Amino acid sequence: MHSGGMVTNPPAHPSSSPLPGSHRTAAPASTPAGPVDGQDRAVVTLVLRRRGTLPDGGGPLLSRAKLAALAGARPDDIELVVGLLRAHGLEVLSTAEDTAVDRLVRVTGPVSVLAALFGTSLELVASADPRSGSAVTHRQRTGELLLPAELTDVVTAVLGLDDRPQARPQFRVAAAAAAQRSYTPLQLGHAYRFPAGTDGSGQSLAIVELGGGFGPADLTQYFSSLGVPQPRVTAVGVDGATNVAGKDPGGADGEVLLDIEVAGALAPGASLVVYFAPNTDAGFLDAVTAAVHATPTPAALSISWGQQEDAWTGQARDAMDQAFADAAALGVTVCVASGDDGSTDRATDKRPHVDFPAASPHALACGGTTLQLNPSTDAITQETVWNHRGHGATGGGVSDTFALPTWQQHAGVPVGPGGHGGRGVPDVAGNADPGTGYQVLIDGTPQVIGGTSAVAPLWAALVCRLVQALGRPLGLLQPALYAAAPPGQTAPGLRDITRGSNGAYHAGPGWDACTGLGSPDGAALLALLAAHSPPS
Repeated sequence: MHSGGMVTNPPAHPSSSPLPGSHRTAAPASTPAGPVDGQDRAVVTLVLRRRGTLPDGGGPLLSRAKLAALAGARPDDIELVVGLLRAHGLEVLSTAEDTAVDRLVRVTGPVSVLAALFGTSLELVASADPRSGSAVTHRQRTGELLLPAELTDVVTAVLGLDDRPQARPQFRVAAAAAAQRSYTPLQLGHAYRFPAGTDGSGQSLAIVELGGGFGPADLTQYFSSLGVPQPRVTAVGVDGATNVAGKDPGGADGEVLLDIEVAGALAPGASLVVYFAPNTDAGFLDAVTAAVHATPTPAALSISWGQQEDAWTGQARDAMDQAFADAAALGVTVCVASGDDGSTDRATDKRPHVDFPAASPHALACGGTTLQLNPSTDAITQETVWNHRGHGATGGGVSDTFALPTWQQHAGVPVGPGGHGGRGVPDVAGNADPGTGYQVLIDGTPQVIGGTSAVAPLWAALVCRLVQALGRPLGLLQPALYAAAPPGQTAPGLRDITRGSNGAYHAGPGWDACTGLGSPDGAALLALLAAHSPPS
């Protein structure tokens, strides 16, 4: 069943058809790493088509039952897919009840059976982890997947056969000499005028992590040092991943604790739920889906992991974007870091690229600034685009895969590098420069960390406090923000950043591809949203 390190399969049945968006190229600089045992078990996630369409641009909020009835999976589709999988001797892990809402079917079985069913070959290779750069061994496929004729148009994505690392955390640790000034999250909440009398009480804030972990001692020590109540923090394992604390202080642990400490300090009354998943396209999607469909529904979801947009398959991008659309329909505001590598986002062609999932039009993309505060009052004295050339810069630009959303049509988004109009990134911003970074505690060691990774939990905490004050969830926040923003002018509730560049793009009045509409003025934003009538 395996030869030269590859699980090979006979030609697919003539009635099989290519799965749109499934084409995958080899991981950069991958090298053979031994044979694939066809009897090894893999877990694969199938995404089923919607039974109907969701309103575009933020429609009325839905209950879980109404979401299932409007845009969940069809019962006959579920029965068809589950029956075919079981007929091939595979074990279905998801329930029909869950699939009816989230449209995911998780299945496990021998690698050889799964590869044959979807018309592909798998090999074991080593390639560079996008986070650490160190070699990691994983399964790899190239080319398109093939669907059995019965599943054509029913299944829209098959994820997890190729389990290469998919994303990297968007944070930067400040060098000792580079930390010109650092701040606690409380100082930033004061500077950004988070609404008085709120702390996120009654809200749930979800965080997705693709590695690392946290220990209770760090949290107790950190929040005690700030003089704020320690928030309730719960870890949830997805697809076999768990909270593994103290093993990666310079890497994923830094991301996990940064997210928890920023969100928890700024919204200590909220319940924080941290979802740990494998760093694969399937693991990422499964974690997002678990968070979005949790009970209670979170007010906000914070994601500080991403990868250059074209490093994803089309099927994975579409599946993630649809999960975010479900989130918006349920009232969840998804806050995503826009990237820490300027307008190129580490692409080897050196051309402008945006990061995904920040590029999803159903995500609130969070860019980065360099923030200077008055040391006596914590008032903002200067805020510019974060760009330390060669040492990190805010991501931002124009998507070449997602069209310009209706709510962004009058924002002045430039034509993208492909010569067409696309979704502009980011939407909003906040302090991200490690040189003016966040004081945090990582595996017992005080550190200063920056990156747009910190901006996503900052905005997620703000959303929880806004929801607490308004008494209603916000869901997709962008229509309200952009509707109040005249082209080239400061949007109410936001501080326009007009100085600086992230490489290909320059800041200016109004929206720009560096800091979006600007950094938050929480009190003014609350007033704007209180006056804004959401869809009913």
